[in-house]
Amino acid sequence: MKAVMQRCYGSPDILSFEDIDRPTPANDEVLVRVRAAAVNPLDWHSVAGWPYVMRLSGGLGAPNDPSVGVDFAGIVEAVGKDVTRFKPGDEVFGGRSGAFAEYVTVREARAIASKPANLTFEQAAAIPIAAVTALQALRDQGHVRAGQKVLINGASGGVGTYAVQIAKSFGADVTGVCSTKNVELVRSLGADHVVDYKKEDFTSASERYDVIIDNVGNRSPLDLRRALTPGGIVVIVGAPKEGPWVGMFWGVIRGLALSWFVDEKFVFFVAQLNPDDLSFLADLARDGKLTSVIDRSFALDETSKAIEYLAGWHARGKVVVHVPARSADGT
Repeated sequence: MKAVMQRCYGSPDILSFEDIDRPTPANDEVLVRVRAAAVNPLDWHSVAGWPYVMRLSGGLGAPNDPSVGVDFAGIVEAVGKDVTRFKPGDEVFGGRSGAFAEYVTVREARAIASKPANLTFEQAAAIPIAAVTALQALRDQGHVRAGQKVLINGASGGVGTYAVQIAKSFGADVTGVCSTKNVELVRSLGADHVVDYKKEDFTSASERYDVIIDNVGNRSPLDLRRALTPGGIVVIVGAPKEGPWVGMFWGVIRGLALSWFVDEKFVFFVAQLNPDDLSFLADLARDGKLTSVIDRSFALDETSKAIEYLAGWHARGKVVVHVPARSADGT
């Protein structure tokens, strides 16, 4: 099969498009013929090996695992003898390392769920990391409840577009922050209020919020605190580049440190893909409460271009990679 591989660290153009052996599913695994995959900031960080602290677990001189990508959607090709939830022909989506490939194997008990029939493969592939991050940020870290005021900083990005919709499904009053060109997009996703950051500074306005989901990291913790209600919560999802060693984590450290001295909370977490949350999001999509905003689509052999495009940090919603369907003889 064809797959995108990473043999060293560097810019996206170091990725290679290779022929490798097609995986065989173990007894508890599902073999999925990938029809679409999605690009996430995680992919850029993994390819670049940046910040350098990531290499402590990923491989110092070169990646321990040369496969690339996580989010996928496709069709079940085969299942192991112990698999009961899925059968060949089922349309599924989920997360597994090596998603930028024609096939991927996933354990039945891990991050895989049935694809909603009303979503395309590209729309479903866009969901896992970004939407699960938004869900867990709002529900598990922000503890958002109906009637609360929630602000999404970076509302037009991958996580942000999902966060707006999920917060609305929870019954929150949602404010989205974005650039001028994305105001109508964010409003169309259900935001009650939209702040154009080129015209207005939400941290200096009179409005206060119970929960802020910060996908951008372009404001200091003290600035964000000014926009919170007493005892409010900032959930840090994204942060700017601030050096090659700890990079984005420096902004996280400052926020967590401030929490020691004030009543407001600054929290940072790493989302965990799991079948229950994927199924929850699938249900929202089936009910028309969650849609994927696709900025641009690339072919599998253009994955390096897709990652480079996302690294510009101005994508509207998600960037996806499509994988052509194969005929029965593999052509």
